[in-house]
Amino acid sequence: MAEFTQFQKIPRLSREVVVTEKIDGTNACVYIGGDGEFLVGSRTRWITPDSDNFGFARWAYEHKDELMGLGIGRHFGEWWGSGIQRGYGLKEKRWSLFNTSVWGDDTARPACCGVVPVLYRGPFTTEDVDVVLASLAANGSVASPGFMKPEGVVLYHVAAACYFKKTIEKDAEWKGKQ
Repeated sequence: MAEFTQFQKIPRLSREVVVTEKIDGTNACVYIGGDGEFLVGSRTRWITPDSDNFGFARWAYEHKDELMGLGIGRHFGEWWGSGIQRGYGLKEKRWSLFNTSVWGDDTARPACCGVVPVLYRGPFTTEDVDVVLASLAANGSVASPGFMKPEGVVLYHVAAACYFKKTIEKDAEWKGKQ
């Protein structure tokens, strides 16, 4: 007899979302194990200073003592700035953490880390998302004030514990489309 598989509960759509600026850089991760293990990753693999991703591993190892303050777990963020994707008019690179509920307080995270800007928090509606996107398009990046070509937004749906993205330009196109 086949093992019974329960159908998952379906979260309600009209629940809290956290909308942050989608920064156009490269995904980066710091892993801290309970035994003090320290690993650095991109979106798809572990990286090292010798097999790096836009210099993130080198930067992370240079800031290891500070980054250990993030505590045990996987800490994801965007590595962005000079020489990465849009560059945002910056002369340096920055790492902005994604988990705004944990790292939104400037005093809670290591000084070498930023956090993606929260643009809206509240019940999900497409209208609110459209307003946030229109504001970004008109006023430019919140993460890098003065940069007038921000990419878009990331929505974190709290009840579903999942992410969605919406871009200002070419949102209807597949990313790999020529």
